[in-house]
Amino acid sequence: MAQSEMATAKVIVIGGGPAGLMAAGQAALHGADTLLLEKMPRLGMKLCITGKGRCNLTNTCEVAEFIGHFGKNGRFLRQAFARFFNNDLLDFLTELGLKIVKERGGRVFPASGKAPEVQQLLRLWCKKCGVKIESSAPVTKLLITDNQVTGVVSKGRTISCERIILATGGASYPATGSTGDGYPLAESAGHTTIPIRQGLVPLETAGKEAGRMAELNLRNIKVRMFVDNKKKKEAFGEVVFTPFGLTGPTILTLSGDAVDYLRAGHRVELALDLKPALDGRKLEARLLRDIDSRGKEEITSFLRGLIPRQMIPVCLDHTKIPTERRVCDISAKERKALRGWLKDLRFNVTGYRPFSEAIITAGGINTKEIDPKTMESKKTKGLFIAGELLDIQADTGGFNLQAAFSTGWLAGRNAAGPSSQ
Repeated sequence: MAQSEMATAKVIVIGGGPAGLMAAGQAALHGADTLLLEKMPRLGMKLCITGKGRCNLTNTCEVAEFIGHFGKNGRFLRQAFARFFNNDLLDFLTELGLKIVKERGGRVFPASGKAPEVQQLLRLWCKKCGVKIESSAPVTKLLITDNQVTGVVSKGRTISCERIILATGGASYPATGSTGDGYPLAESAGHTTIPIRQGLVPLETAGKEAGRMAELNLRNIKVRMFVDNKKKKEAFGEVVFTPFGLTGPTILTLSGDAVDYLRAGHRVELALDLKPALDGRKLEARLLRDIDSRGKEEITSFLRGLIPRQMIPVCLDHTKIPTERRVCDISAKERKALRGWLKDLRFNVTGYRPFSEAIITAGGINTKEIDPKTMESKKTKGLFIAGELLDIQADTGGFNLQAAFSTGWLAGRNAAGPSSQ
């Protein structure tokens, strides 16, 4: 894209992801001369891979439940969600011509199932609103005089402005441009960064069991997380085995807490309940019933009625039931071991994958230093911060993308108007 010839702008937006695109469009829509600077060759590269390339736009749950998915920092988003929430986002995107579909768990996607469609719509909307866009234009410095932003340095030149919206994203998926550049920029303006770490990230486990079942995808699984042998949290849904450990929506939901506990030196275990619909007594009754009706079969044949074929060797190794054992010859001790394995398949979590495999970044700019009504900095006048840079993060389901859009919307509108400070 051709470089802008502008040497000044009222509002400069740094970062062309979901928060930056929304902020730039809103600022321009409300009369501000707006310049969007994106360091990558294309806008919204990370947006194009969200939701496994399908773009989980938001979630339809009510605001109280929505905020609950962000944990203790969720209350910071109340003001932003009061102004621009899920229905507002869907109305906005629908007016731009996007067809949407609502799926289980309140998840909302483009009907096409293609995230680049959202990126393209937002880019065209920004241009229609009058946003001037420069790609391949990294910002290396914020210019601040008397505690007020005055401009930025990009590609060796100074661009003057009255307001800056910092929306560079976190440090996850660095190949898309999210390399943590915004943290030192914010710190140069007086902000503090809550230590960043991987969020929504696959977990590594000890031993070879997960690797033996690699690529196996299980649905409707209950997963309990134990920390130093004490149950801390549980989740229900999909689990995927990998050569290094575990992933899938349920594991990703638990991963944020797992990472924090591991970083603090605690022992973390995950216990998979493969038969969550049956308590121990009902599972025992089913096993006895099946053993009675299928007693002449070998154990491997019997197990195919209980678990996927790929899990059978692992099950037999753990329960120590001989492969050639006939079902009618299974001892009470072996049956108890099988029942325990089905209800409590344990994995010792030894680590987590790098930022290149993390969906989001946990930690970030301290929200206590940001006005939640405007997204303006309490440290430097005219500086607004939005999106994943902030210390707000949720589990999977469309929550994080909505937060990016909502904080970007609020920052853009307030940057366009009189300073709130």
